[in-house]
Amino acid sequence: MNKGELIKAIADKAGFTQKDAAVAYDAVIASITEALKAGEKVQLVGFGTIEVKDVPAKTGINPQTKAPVEIPACKKPVMKFGKAYKDLINN
Repeated sequence: MNKGELIKAIADKAGFTQKDAAVAYDAVIASITEALKAGEKVQLVGFGTIEVKDVPAKTGINPQTKAPVEIPACKKPVMKFGKAYKDLINN
């Protein structure tokens, strides 16, 4: 499912127009992004948790030259699905 298909599904299930569903979709994504940038954890009960984890700097190896390469520290978003959602998918 891509973004367009998701917006169409939202419109069908909620009784919105596709334009209204697209606005709602964009608002949800923007709200989640703003919360993560602010360092907050987003918990969607029954679905999962989205948070930002710090990844420490490390030394990697360039596969072509075998030379060591410093990989800088960064932050990455992580999604952990809740047990109820996992159970829903597996049954």
